[in-house]
Amino acid sequence: MANQFEVIVLGGGPAGYVAAIRSAQLGMSTAVIEKDKLGGVCVNIGCIPTKALLHSAYVANLLRHASELGVEAGAVKTDYGVAMKRSRRVSDQNSKGVEFLMKKHKITVVKGAGVLQPGRRVKVGNDVHEAKKAIIIATGSRVKGLPQIGLDLNKTTVISSDEALFLEKAPPSMTIIGAGWSSRTSSMRSAAR
Repeated sequence: MANQFEVIVLGGGPAGYVAAIRSAQLGMSTAVIEKDKLGGVCVNIGCIPTKALLHSAYVANLLRHASELGVEAGAVKTDYGVAMKRSRRVSDQNSKGVEFLMKKHKITVVKGAGVLQPGRRVKVGNDVHEAKKAIIIATGSRVKGLPQIGLDLNKTTVISSDEALFLEKAPPSMTIIGAGWSSRTSSMRSAAR
């Protein structure tokens, strides 16, 4: 016998958790299936930790140019590792906030990778979950290398924005391919040093 819900959401990122909350607010029994941490790319390895790093860079830059504002701040020393740890704390706090929202709205969170089955069913491990009304697919985005030009993501010399947001120290140099949000912020972090 399958676990039954009215709505099942595949993915616990910004689209998935908002859809789940709205479904629950409309009175439907709802489950979210997420293989990683709630909040998705945005909360865990995208927007939120990047903005936390940008804030550190902004403060460092502001202090470096404080004399232009009539403030004498002295020498500014930055510590990339401390800024990175703060960005991880901010990210974790936001992910826990999403967990709280799931509990508040009585949404069942199923950990694991969901595989669609016939008849509005989703298999997670050995368990099968059935949606009486709908399955919402909100699986988000994933990074991709460029193997056709020799840029396989090897997570050492060729990294994605995912790995960049877990570096403990800034690399001595980097080349950024792409102009998306994470690429722009990586450039800004480098410029702030």
